[in-house]
Amino acid sequence: MKTVKQSLDDLSRSLRERPDEIMLEIGAGGELLVARIRVAAISLLFLLPITNLLLGGSYYESFTGALGTTGAFLLSLLWLKLSRQHRLYRWLPFVSAACDVSMVSTVLCLLSLNNASAGLNSVVVWCCYPLAIMATALRNDVRICLLTGALAIVQFSLLSLFIMNQGDAAVASLDYGVVSASNQVQRVVVLLAVSMLTAVVVYRMQLLVQLSGTDGLTGLPNRLYLNHRVPHLLQQAKTDNATLSIAIIDMDLFKRINDDLGHIVGDRALRHVVQTLREELHDEEPLIRIGGEEFLLVMRMPIGSAWERIEFLRKRLNDKPFLAEAGSVPRVLSFSAGIACSPHDASDISGLLKHADRRLRSAKQQGRNRVIARD
Repeated sequence: MKTVKQSLDDLSRSLRERPDEIMLEIGAGGELLVARIRVAAISLLFLLPITNLLLGGSYYESFTGALGTTGAFLLSLLWLKLSRQHRLYRWLPFVSAACDVSMVSTVLCLLSLNNASAGLNSVVVWCCYPLAIMATALRNDVRICLLTGALAIVQFSLLSLFIMNQGDAAVASLDYGVVSASNQVQRVVVLLAVSMLTAVVVYRMQLLVQLSGTDGLTGLPNRLYLNHRVPHLLQQAKTDNATLSIAIIDMDLFKRINDDLGHIVGDRALRHVVQTLREELHDEEPLIRIGGEEFLLVMRMPIGSAWERIEFLRKRLNDKPFLAEAGSVPRVLSFSAGIACSPHDASDISGLLKHADRRLRSAKQQGRNRVIARD
C-alpha cells in the first residue's frame, strides 16, 4: 500500500509529465463530450435573458446576458468543430477550458458595469465557474483541472478586489444585496476546494487506467496498450515516413513447464523471460503481453534490422537458462517469432498482426526456436 509521500510524489509527477496516449485518447473523447454539452447548455442559457426581460428585469442585464450567451454559443460551435480533429489540436483542452472560465468572468464584468453588486452576487453566472472546473474531469488531465481552477480563482479575485474598492455605495443594491468581503473569500475557498477535488478525481482515474493497461504478473503493458497506443505509433511512423516493425513472440513448449513444475514456477519463468528481454530493449521499444506466453514487440526500424534484433534476443534468452529453484537443473527457454512491417506488409495494425501471426505459425512448423520475417 502506498504511503502519503509516495502518493504525493505520484501526483507531482502527473503534473509535470504529459499523460500517456491512452489517457489522451480517453481525454479526447471527453473533450468532444464537453464540447457537445457546452453547445446544449449554452443553448438553454438563451432562456435566461428572455425570462428576465419577460418578468420585468433590467433591459441592460437582459441585453448583456443575450450578448454574452451569443458570444459563448459561437465559441462553443468553434470548439465543437475543432474537437472532432483532436489529434491536430493537442492544445485545445487547455484553451477551451480557459475560455470557459474567461467567458464567465467576462459576463460578470459586463454585469458590474451597470450594477457593481451584480458582478459578484449573480449566483447563476458565478455557478458557471464550478461547472467549468468540474467539466475538466472529462478531459482526464490533472494539469487542465488545476489550470482552470487557478484561472477561475485569479480572475474572480481580481474582479472582487476591483469592485470592493469602488466604495460602499457601489457594492449594494436592492436586487443583489450587499457585497461583503467575507462572502467573496468564501467563494474563492469553494473554487479552490472544487479545483482540488476535481484534480484528485482525475488523478484516481489515471491510476485506474494505468492499472487496467498493465499486466499484473509481468508489469508489461497489456492489450489495452496495444489497442490504444500502437495505432498511434503506427500513425506517427507514417507521418514521419518511417518504417515500423512488429514481432509476435511466443514461448516454445511453455505448457510443459506448467504441467511438470506447476503454474507458480511457470509464472516465475515468464518473469524470467520478461526480465531477460527487458535488459536488452530500449525505452522506445515497447514489449506488450498479449496472451498467456505470447508477447508483441514494436520496433521503429526496417524488417531486416528487426529480424536481427529479435534474433539477438532469441540467442540472449537461450544463453540465460531458467533456474526453477536452488539445486534444480537449469532449463533452456526459447521462443519463436514472426515479424511484419509497415508499410511493406500492411498499413494498419490488424494487417500487421495477421502477417506476423502467419509467420509465427510458420516458425513453429519449421521446428520452433527461430525467427521468420518473410513468407
